[in-house]
Amino acid sequence: MAFLGSEGMSEREKKIRKITQLYYSRPDIQKAIFEFSQDREISPRYFEGFGKRPDTFQFKGDILGLAKKGATSFHCSEELWSDPLEIETGMSREKADEIRIGWDLLIDIDCEHGIKYSKLAAIAIVKTFEHHGIRNVGIKFSGSKGFHILVPWKAFPKKMNGIETKNLFPDLPRTLVLYIKNYSAGILKSILPPEFEKEIKGKLKTGYLCKNCGEFATELRFVEFRCKSCGVVETKKLRMGTKGKLPKCYKCKKEMDFKPMKKFVECERCKINSNDAPKNFSRGEKDIYSLMGLDLVLVSPRHLFRMPYSLHEKTALTSVVLNYEELKNFKFKDADPLRIKIKNFMPDSVENEAAEFVMQALDWEKSAGLDKEKSKKAKGKYENFKSVKLVNLKDSQFPPTITKILEGVKDGKKRALFALINFFRSIGVEKEELEKRINDWNKKNEVPLKKGYITSQLSWTYKRKPLMPPNFSTNYYEAMGATPNSEELKLKNPVSYTIKKNFRDNNKK
Repeated sequence: MAFLGSEGMSEREKKIRKITQLYYSRPDIQKAIFEFSQDREISPRYFEGFGKRPDTFQFKGDILGLAKKGATSFHCSEELWSDPLEIETGMSREKADEIRIGWDLLIDIDCEHGIKYSKLAAIAIVKTFEHHGIRNVGIKFSGSKGFHILVPWKAFPKKMNGIETKNLFPDLPRTLVLYIKNYSAGILKSILPPEFEKEIKGKLKTGYLCKNCGEFATELRFVEFRCKSCGVVETKKLRMGTKGKLPKCYKCKKEMDFKPMKKFVECERCKINSNDAPKNFSRGEKDIYSLMGLDLVLVSPRHLFRMPYSLHEKTALTSVVLNYEELKNFKFKDADPLRIKIKNFMPDSVENEAAEFVMQALDWEKSAGLDKEKSKKAKGKYENFKSVKLVNLKDSQFPPTITKILEGVKDGKKRALFALINFFRSIGVEKEELEKRINDWNKKNEVPLKKGYITSQLSWTYKRKPLMPPNFSTNYYEAMGATPNSEELKLKNPVSYTIKKNFRDNNKK
């Protein structure tokens, strides 16, 4: 089978492409993938890159057609949609809730110490579901070194306290995953083999753990760079242990001196740091179950996972469906695409089979105090903050970081939009002026955001209380090419900076 440009392919890519068309030409493979794709957003992968999104299969033959065009694997959403083609990038929460008709709970296990321990983690999770009365779960090999475990939408209650459960994505599934992680840790420890201590225990990573998500935080430090000749000062946030050349002054081109400043830690996933929430971090060893690789990232809007019976580019193995006994005895040869037999990944669940499980997870979340943390996170640190109306407000009172963003940005436009909207709302800018400022800013961007996206974000924010924009101490603004200076870091937030400048100017008058 010849492919254009095959002389430039790696051996791994040649291997997967040799079997792709033959494998996806099987009618039973096409049928399994097509039937599972119903009501889901799908995307083909062309070895290293994904195809267009959103997309769907219209016919079973589309799978082979895409394979002939170079598709090597197929991926789909855990969310279920009335029409996946109505999905828009950056659509509002309200729009997503309107067209979402449900979601499956999909757990991704990927142990960094190999398939042996991924298997044990999967067994512990299946047992956890059994303890909560859930007998019908889908199990499949991920295609590499882990497993996917699925509880279908049919098993979940459709309403909770008058709220449609379909609209509780991704918050409720994340709570369920955290509960599973907590509950199954005891089961996992009871089935670990004797050689565990020798193979893994001594290799457990230590550091600062985020109490919110259980992941390791990054250890950072602010460093002040100063030019003795020109007086230019720049402040940057660097990872501890970062080495490199000293930056040069943009005026005189001389090498700048540097002064290490306060150390802190930051959770990249939760966007929380120890300056704002010191009690959210504790030093310790990452727990055994986290080591097994329970992926919370998968529980996020529009995240895709490998479809059952899709090939895997790195291993040339198939994402084969397993029953519980096959899971316990699984070997890589069982995922050989030339040997597999078709099973249904979607189990025949009983209606509301997972209702009791959901209630217990929510009770656990409440008893652990995580519901308060979630509420705090959802509303922000300044949940009771009310916007202020500043007198004689001038653009010169804006922080340099905000001024820099208002000149237009190349990267991070959506993050910039979020910061600007919340900044203007928090300092009392009227709706008409706010929208004019946002539209003027968007015109200055190298590639402007779509008007519909801005409109949906404005509509979303008007329905809620004003939020403070992100603090300067986060790395939020650096991605937009706007690094906060030492004065901004001292005053912590764009709003507090502007209030102080405005108050000082008015007092002078």
